[in-house]
This record gives sequence, structure tokens and C-alpha cells, in this order.
Amino acid sequence: MKEQEINRYWKKIIDTMNEGLILIAPSGRIMMVNKAFERLTGFNSKEVLGKPCTILNCDQCVVQHTQGEKAHGPWCNLFHIGEEDTKRCTIIRKDGAYLPILKNASLLTDEEGNILGAVETLTDISELDRLDREILQLSRRLCEEAGFRGIVGKSKAMDSVFEVIEKAAQSDAPVIIYGESGTGKELVAKAIHELGPRKNGPFVQLNCAALNEALLESELFGHTRGAFTGAYRHRIGRFEAANGGDIFLDEIGDIPLSIQVKLLRVLEAKEFERVGDHTPVSVDVRIISATNKDLQELVAKRLFRQDLFFRINVIPIFLPPLRERKDDIPLLTEHFIKLLRQRTGKDITGISQETMEVFMAYHWPGNVRELRSTLEYAFVIGEKGLITPNQLPPHIGKRSDKSDPNKDPREATQKEALVEALRKAGGNQSQAARLLGVSRVTVWNRMKKYGIDIRRIMVES
Repeated sequence: MKEQEINRYWKKIIDTMNEGLILIAPSGRIMMVNKAFERLTGFNSKEVLGKPCTILNCDQCVVQHTQGEKAHGPWCNLFHIGEEDTKRCTIIRKDGAYLPILKNASLLTDEEGNILGAVETLTDISELDRLDREILQLSRRLCEEAGFRGIVGKSKAMDSVFEVIEKAAQSDAPVIIYGESGTGKELVAKAIHELGPRKNGPFVQLNCAALNEALLESELFGHTRGAFTGAYRHRIGRFEAANGGDIFLDEIGDIPLSIQVKLLRVLEAKEFERVGDHTPVSVDVRIISATNKDLQELVAKRLFRQDLFFRINVIPIFLPPLRERKDDIPLLTEHFIKLLRQRTGKDITGISQETMEVFMAYHWPGNVRELRSTLEYAFVIGEKGLITPNQLPPHIGKRSDKSDPNKDPREATQKEALVEALRKAGGNQSQAARLLGVSRVTVWNRMKKYGIDIRRIMVES
């Protein structure tokens, strides 16, 4: 094919490209685009020809001077430096959606070096972004997979939780997970996602207690470049990133009232606005939330909107604290030791019987997370063999009479008296307090101090 024939078919040739192509005049006006550009951006050629290239709102473009035919000097950084390396950036499609792309750009000059224009290619990397997030989530779970979707437990309490999880997963209604810190609320949220119809969509999570009001709004809904000081690029919010999947909002009870209003709009209208923009963005997202607070109490104190509470409290799941499912402690211990052996390479084979007695007597205020941290501590102190009580953190190891020869024997007597009173009272703490001649608060404090489980007492009686 001769050069003249090539020139005749060049438009058809570039329309076969998978990457978007755009030709820009020195004035910044768009002179030509290909079919891939139309597909990627949602604009047809008639809508952009003759328009400034800033119509794409690229967050990496550096504009130096006034744009237009009468601009003095190079108005765009590309025309100033002559060529730009491949860079990752975000443009805004016609429908308002953010599109992550890889962009290559270069100037076109004649034989005398006069600038004729610039050419840019745009490669859609939204699928790569999604895969990056998926790989990150899978890598975090690589060593966690065990039990029921990574949740370890065979007690009756956990069997009930697993049953509710399976049923909740098949619904598209909002789910809220109640539980103390360290009980595994994040694992439950992931299990609901993986068992549900949205499992092939994204799973995006955010701890709402970790950010101030301004940052939380930006994280949830995204922002445009220049929306506030420090907003140098467009940012896709968590809701937009979760489109077609599930979003997990941990510690939802800590969300400020101003953000609660916007969250309610997403639930009811399935749309939101980015910070610094007034264009509604539609999303299809199922919300899974979690809290360690009493939301009804917050509603009564007007710290949490009642209408939002009703919208998120459709399918509640209650996670029991570790002290209420102590039958799972041996299984959890075995699971964590296996993971720690793989990570550290230490030849620690398990825990001694005395250590297990300490574990079963301890009340575990930090729940499963504290149990794991305790074993991590023991792996630092110990080198091989069985973990003994003297290799545990001091506040846990001292719970055992055998491991602490200096323990006051009156504490053992006090504990036995409390157990006996609770047994006689049928588990009623107020009645037990009357039998002991103390207040109900004292009974509660001693139960917490000695790690006493009423249900275990009633089973053993």
C-alpha cells in the first residue's frame, strides 16, 4: 500500500484502535477523536469537536496560562515540555462517572519545528483498578481462611450466627452487625458479600470512626479536583468504587449527623453528589454496617437519626463476645498458632494445659482480637514447645492461681462464693447480690473480674 493510499484510510485505521485517541490544536481545541474515545468518554465527536480539551476534566493536566486562540505562550504543560511520559490519571465521562486511564501524549511538529498540535491516547484501566482491589482483599485473607468463610467457631452461639449470615446474604436489604470490638464484624461482612448475589462485584470497606467529618465525606462520596485545599486530583469515593457490589461501613454509630443525612439519601434515592460537585451520581450498592454501640440509645440522645436507624437496621446480626462462647477458645487457639507458626517459622507446638486453664478463666474484654494478640505475644517470648502461663502478657497470666503464687487466697474464696450465690439464684444477679449482702453492681464487677459466665454456671449446676 502506497503512502497516498495509507493517508486515505488513516481515519479507518485509527478507529480500529482499542485506545481512545484525541488530536488537539495548539489553542487547546479538539480537532479529532476516534471511535474508542467516544466509547470510553460517552461523548460523540460532534459534542467535542472545536471544544477545549479541558472538557474531560483530567486531574493530571497542568494549565499554565489562559486557554484559547489568543493565548500568549504555552497554556498547557504538554506544549511547554514537548512530551509527557505515560501517566495514570482520572477523567470525568459525559455521565459524570470517573474513569481511571493511562495517558500518553506527544506534540506534533512540522519539519521546521513549528507546533501543529498534540496527540493523546487514553487507555481504560478501570478493570485493572478493580483487580488491584480484589487482589489486595484476597492477600489479606490468604492466611485467614478457615471455619465458616474465615470465621472460626463451632459453639451453638456461632452456629446461630452462621445461619443468619447465610440467610442475610441472599437478601439485598441492608445488614447491620452488632458486636463488641474484636468479635470479628469485618469477617461477617465479608462472608455476607461472598455468599450473596453481589459476590462478583466489589467489596469496599471503611472505618467511619477513623476520620474527621470532612475527610469522611470525601472518602464516602469522593471529590473533584480543587474542591478543597489539598484536593489536587479527582478522587473516587467508596460508594462509587462499590457500585454493583457491597460497601461495609464499620463503626457507623460514629458518623456525624451531617453525613448521616447524605447517607440516608444514598439508601433512599441510590444517588449522591461528590464534594465540590452538584451532579448526582447514581449507584447500585448494598450497605452492610457494623457498630459496637447501642444505636437506639444514640437515637434517644439525638446523636443518631431515627430514620437512618430504621433504614440500616433491616437485618440485624448479633455477634457474641468471646466470654459467651468459651467453647471456641481451644479451636481459635489452634487456628492462630497454626498461622503464627507459618509466619514466624518457630517450632511452637501448642499451649500447655495450665495455659488453657488460664484462657478459659479469663474474661477476654478484647474478644478474639485479644486472644490473637496474646498468642502473638507468646510467640515473641517463646521459642519452641508448648506456651506456658509465664509466656503470656502479665495481665492474663496472673489469672491462674497456679501461675501466680502471690495471689490473694481470699479472691478464690470470693469467686467460689459468687458462683455458689449465682447458682442458688438461678443466674439472677440481683438475687445473688441479696444472698451475698452486696450491691448488684458489686456482683457485676466481680463477675467481670473473675470471668464468670452465667450460662456456664447454669449448665454445670
